[in-house]
Amino acid sequence: MKNILMICLFVTTVFGCGINKQAQQIKALENCTYKITGVQQVSIAGTDVKKLMDQQSFSLGSLPGVALGLLRKDIPLKANLNLEISNPSSNLAAINQFEYKILVNNTDLAEGLVNQTVSIAQGQTVTVPVQLVSNIYGLVSNGNIFNDIVKAAQKGSSAKDEKLGLLTIKIKPTFMLGNTPFKYPGYITINKDISSKILL
Repeated sequence: MKNILMICLFVTTVFGCGINKQAQQIKALENCTYKITGVQQVSIAGTDVKKLMDQQSFSLGSLPGVALGLLRKDIPLKANLNLEISNPSSNLAAINQFEYKILVNNTDLAEGLVNQTVSIAQGQTVTVPVQLVSNIYGLVSNGNIFNDIVKAAQKGSSAKDEKLGLLTIKIKPTFMLGNTPFKYPGYITINKDISSKILL
């Protein structure tokens, strides 16, 4: 009977410590700041968007890959986003992996999973690459968002950093407590203005 009582006390203590550690990690994740610091290697239907910036005039629909994609209802967008995470708290913030949703002007663009362990020590900042792959047929077929973005981004060499739209990333981190994964309750939302500078 005494041994059973000791085991129960031990399990309760360990479980209590685990809950406390989980609460600390959630708090550390909440206190972190998240920023999108850049977007590189953006391509639409296999065409490098940066090269399009150098052209004086063009129509997105005139690109061979886009024209074919409109028929197939499949226009692939690929890009690399840099997500900067800073931890100002006194506790380690550790992410085992995270789900993400990406929106442009509040319109769903992509979702996926970054299966990468990220540890942000107290007072430290890390940059996490997020590879975006999405079918943007719905956005391109409407003709407004991406034509406006690409046309305005052609002015990127000018001194003015023109706002082209709103990029939103929602992330749901997963962290480990022992061997058990725990998902962050809800999503952490990061908003970033899409500008001619961030695309170049």
